[in-house]
Amino acid sequence: MHKTFSLFVFVFAFRFLSSQVPNTDVWLFKIEKNKTELKLTLPKNITNRVGYDNQPSFSSDSKKIYYVSIREDNQADIYYYDLKTLKTIQHTKTKESEYSPTLSMDGKFLNSVVVESDSAQRIHFINALTGVGEKKYDVDSVGYFTFLNSDTVLYYKLTSPHSLRYFVKSTNEDKWLANNPIRAFKIINRHSFIYGIKDSTKVTFYKYDFIFHKAEKYAEYNSLSEDAIWHEQFGLIKSEGNKLLKYDESKKEWILLFDLATFGIKKITRFNFDPKNIYLVIVDNL
Repeated sequence: MHKTFSLFVFVFAFRFLSSQVPNTDVWLFKIEKNKTELKLTLPKNITNRVGYDNQPSFSSDSKKIYYVSIREDNQADIYYYDLKTLKTIQHTKTKESEYSPTLSMDGKFLNSVVVESDSAQRIHFINALTGVGEKKYDVDSVGYFTFLNSDTVLYYKLTSPHSLRYFVKSTNEDKWLANNPIRAFKIINRHSFIYGIKDSTKVTFYKYDFIFHKAEKYAEYNSLSEDAIWHEQFGLIKSEGNKLLKYDESKKEWILLFDLATFGIKKITRFNFDPKNIYLVIVDNL
């Protein structure tokens, strides 16, 4: 997978949020490898407080973890955890609410869904150095998004029913792809991605190729958990309770990758690997 296009973005649909938000913690783990297995070591709760800390993503150099935190002012702002200094730094302090920051392909911006003063939800580009918003896409009702390339963004639109769409900036083309998507849709390479469609009992995953404009069924799982990623080494990975499962394409079955129960993790609702595959970050929904 081309790392420049692996923008794993999970944006919280704030429009439907009540005054109460879940109590969540962000945990960091080191990944150790040997000839036969992977294991997680050095667990650390990097937020470790009562309140909402969520939607973590790594910087391209694996030195920072960006995430969203809601604190005493009830405002969602972007923070980052510095893995070298072990310090947490507030990056934005605005009157608007920012969600699910991820570094842009050129490293200059944090892409984020911002809930604006009129309740519109658009994709903003926030300066990665100053924390100041500099531009935005004029596409409203965005819940989640990921960039296929610098010109095309895939996004979850808060329609009824919710829909998966794509927008091409150079042509203003805005097209429907599917209804009832899960919040996770992940880039495989610069012309294809994987997404999930949910019904009353299960999620079915499809691969979509923009060259052929064709979707093909890839896998399914009998659960409505919406958190999944595409990993360059492991392929499709999803969370289920306090476990991470990967899909074995050759056997067409799900197998256990990591069991985090031993660390006291209750329910994984977001997770990400850093670009160098040294770390795993997860969100525990307490």
